[in-house]
Amino acid sequence: MRDPSIPAAATPTRDGLRVLRYAWRVPLLIVHVLVALPLALVVASRLAGVSIRSGLIRWWSGRLMRIFGFRIVRFGTPLPGAVLYVANHISWLDIVLMLSQRAVSFVAKSEIDRWPLVGWLASCAGTIFHRRGNTDSLNRVMARVVERLRDGAPVGVFPEGGSGHGDRVGTFHARIFQTALDAGVPVQPVALRYGDDSRQDPRVPFAAGEKFLTNFLRLLGGPPMDAEVHFLDPVESTPDARRRMADESRARIVATLGYGDA
Repeated sequence: MRDPSIPAAATPTRDGLRVLRYAWRVPLLIVHVLVALPLALVVASRLAGVSIRSGLIRWWSGRLMRIFGFRIVRFGTPLPGAVLYVANHISWLDIVLMLSQRAVSFVAKSEIDRWPLVGWLASCAGTIFHRRGNTDSLNRVMARVVERLRDGAPVGVFPEGGSGHGDRVGTFHARIFQTALDAGVPVQPVALRYGDDSRQDPRVPFAAGEKFLTNFLRLLGGPPMDAEVHFLDPVESTPDARRRMADESRARIVATLGYGDA
């Protein structure tokens, strides 16, 4: 009997099609990394326009999601120009999913920079890496976010400060919202979900104690499912109201995902 304190993803289940999925997806992943990636880099280096680079990042990210068996379903439209996107955090896939819709510079934990493939993709997209628990690092990160936003670039953040199990949305830390106020840009909440029938699949988030590579391989052989990305109405930016902005952003995401007041 499964320990109820351990997420469902940590409990092994029989899946007779997993081997067949590996047989199909692993070659596709190898080609995507060893062939499509170098070609994209060559094109990006010769055609250095921002729109070309952004388009390549979106294409490569979207293709990676499909190789893993995810059907991307988008609701709403990402705002153009400089925007602070704030999203709930479920998986390392969140960055890839959002990059498939728009080339966004993310704020992410420094450990991601060392992850295979995803770390490279995040770096190419201009991710700003943050050492969690380090106040000086946070101050530097916020200054760089404001600089990016003022330069007209969109930035994505996960205000929960870490990924969860996908069954609720944690409290949004308000301090990062100050960057939107300082740069004078809109805040657009983004709701993310992985699973079918508008329900979060518990197999996608990290299981207790699970490492990145284990999760990566588990998802690569997992069943097909939807990857939903909901671009919601922007939250009004009001000076000295970053707490209200954080709470309102979270409330809209919670309502969209149907978590009630969880």
